[in-house]
Amino acid sequence: MSTPYLSVLIPAFNEARTLDTVLDAVLAVDLPLEVVLVDDGSSDTTWERMRARADGERVRAFQHPRNMGKGAAVRTALREARGEVVIIQDADLEYDPADYARLIEPLQRGRATVVYGTRAFASHTAYSFWYVMGNRAVTLTANLLYNVYLSDLETGYKVLPRRVALALDLEARGFELEPEITAKLLRMGHRIYEVPVGYTARSREEGKKLTAMDGVKALLVLARYRAWRPSATPNPDGA
Repeated sequence: MSTPYLSVLIPAFNEARTLDTVLDAVLAVDLPLEVVLVDDGSSDTTWERMRARADGERVRAFQHPRNMGKGAAVRTALREARGEVVIIQDADLEYDPADYARLIEPLQRGRATVVYGTRAFASHTAYSFWYVMGNRAVTLTANLLYNVYLSDLETGYKVLPRRVALALDLEARGFELEPEITAKLLRMGHRIYEVPVGYTARSREEGKKLTAMDGVKALLVLARYRAWRPSATPNPDGA
């Protein structure tokens, strides 16, 4: 297989029910891409489903011996990625891979180096009021601390060059990964380009894992990395 343009990183913990559907949707995207699957110590058949779908080329699968958190799974996937650009795809049905083309267009046209897929929280099936308010509070805090105007910091769709992702030196183990990525990108001087994407929320019963404590952790992470300085700052323009 030739070097893919896009590496789709799919961390999963007990997502056997939806994994095949998500993987089918990703592979149906008309882009030169690869999929890097990471099972984060699942207790269901997630790992068996991953092994069944891995072909060693376009789809590769890796496993953690125990649950280590989403951040750890993403770091594993990032180390194994080969594409020029990476995107994180949750292994549920909340985000639609059909939006990939829209997300990477600003990168291909040279209008941005980092793109976020922003959710409108408008037409939807079932959003928790406190989930939406918590997301807005975290995003507002980031805007105040870093003097930017983002609309959706916690979005799962973040698209950026692999070299930039590696330069972030990510440390998060769990869901505090999202604010860490954003804080460090902003400290590196990147301006984040937002593109609207579709989103269908899961309920707690369907496997939604975020809690109120994750919102508190996100606020602490944003404050912690306000003074962070990268060891080597890539040129935001990609040079």
